Amino acid sequence: MTEASMRFEEGEGFARRMDAEDPLRSFREEFLFPQSPQGEPLVYLAGNSLGLQPRRAQQYVQEEMEDWARLGVEGHFHARRPWLPYHENLTGQTARLVGALPLEVVVMNTLSVNLHLMMVSFYRPTRERFKILIEGGAFPSDQYAVASQARFHGFDPKDAVLKLEPRAGEDTLRTEDILETLERHGSEIALVLLGNVNYLTGQAFDMKALTQAAHARGCRVGFDLAHGAGNLRLSLHDDGPDFAVWCSYKYLNGGPGALGGVFIHERHARAEGLPRFEGWWGNDKAIRFQMGPDFVPLPGAEGWQLSNPPIFQLAALRASMELFDRATMPSLRGKGDRLTGYLEFLLDRLPSGFVRITTPRDVKARGSQLSLRFSKDPRRLLTRLSEAGVCCDFRSPDIIRAAPAPLYNSFQDVYRFVKVLESHARD
Repeated sequence: MTEASMRFEEGEGFARRMDAEDPLRSFREEFLFPQSPQGEPLVYLAGNSLGLQPRRAQQYVQEEMEDWARLGVEGHFHARRPWLPYHENLTGQTARLVGALPLEVVVMNTLSVNLHLMMVSFYRPTRERFKILIEGGAFPSDQYAVASQARFHGFDPKDAVLKLEPRAGEDTLRTEDILETLERHGSEIALVLLGNVNYLTGQAFDMKALTQAAHARGCRVGFDLAHGAGNLRLSLHDDGPDFAVWCSYKYLNGGPGALGGVFIHERHARAEGLPRFEGWWGNDKAIRFQMGPDFVPLPGAEGWQLSNPPIFQLAALRASMELFDRATMPSLRGKGDRLTGYLEFLLDRLPSGFVRITTPRDVKARGSQLSLRFSKDPRRLLTRLSEAGVCCDFRSPDIIRAAPAPLYNSFQDVYRFVKVLESHARD
């Protein structure tokens, strides 16, 4: 049953019944919840900012600590999971998560580092075609990255960075307006870079349609999946962007500052002459330890690696990726649609004018996040939520982002959150 076809009901009994019937309910026990002031697990709706710790993360990191103590440098070859190829433990899981071929993905670095590495290869401006198309409301780090890349190539960001803005009085972008911008400015655009889910509004974009339209006009296409990986059901290979990058500390629960991921489409896997920054770990494994002077890139995304990865971070991320692989993204997205739809249903029954949902109502244009604008003392509301054992994310001046993550959130979490809102609205 889809969210759109479900019939939601008011009352805690419905939430309890939905949790009892949830085939993914056991995954909640795989995570450690911070405690509320009352000593109860938090209603944690901030997984779009930092995901919870998987129970097995500490064990997996501790195993590598023990192998380091026991083996020293020999752990690269003789650890329980040898460190030299350790990142390959996550390759298949990552490919399934984002709808890609194993050749097309690699776990490495952090998001902004990877974004810059990708723009080295895929932002190749000329005098005629030098612009970068982004959302006006893109995450600041992305805005800084594209502006600095434009300046690096000798362009003024005021001329080179083309920003998409919603229509007057609207919160989100219309697909037809993005397509019209591509039609009008396509010959000037070198790179289209969009967050496939906008961090502030929660809007999800039609990646395939936008990729096809941009490619038809000769533009390269990349996506920032910071709020999409582990949230949306993705099909990167079939959708066909040139690249994508993401972090792993939000929906993917890899821990603070966790390693990011990269997708590079198969058509670029062996592209000779494609500029890139080169590093030892991207060199052909067959000759890596010959220490030769010439760089021979590995085929696929691995060829963009620079340095050997941090094993402890990989171990922590592996604990979460195993859960995603077991649950599967189609099942998680189905539950996510039901949770988010239930949240929307309850919010619509709060007193008129108290809260406005700025995230699209169309389930195809969002994931597990609703961005909420409050008319009644939003900062005091945030304090009240915290005192009641509810953790959300606040963005000045009046936006609370609530993200019911389907791996560990429940329908009762959603119900408890809205009951606190209701109490605040009626005071």
